[in-house]
Amino acid sequence: MTTLETLAHTIEARKSADPDSSWTARLLAKGPDKCAEKFGEKAVDAIIAAVKNDRENLVNEAADVLYHLTVMLAARDVALDEVMAELDRRQGTSGIAEKASRKG
Repeated sequence: MTTLETLAHTIEARKSADPDSSWTARLLAKGPDKCAEKFGEKAVDAIIAAVKNDRENLVNEAADVLYHLTVMLAARDVALDEVMAELDRRQGTSGIAEKASRKG
């Protein structure tokens, strides 16, 4: 199991945890909109770190992005496996061709 898969399983388990004892449970209890907002904030922080060429901060913010993405997915009952399956489906397909196939 990869680190990201382990994270997804932990987040899923936190759905039923006490929000007073778990940061993840607290985020999930605030609902999908708040989870999406936190993901967006962390994505912006990662962008800023990249633009500033702040490698150490980019690594930290990228980890936060992956965490908050996974929380946001869990808040909407989207399994990480579904996202990974979509990435697998796209493997070997030109990015240009794949993007064109979604238009319409």
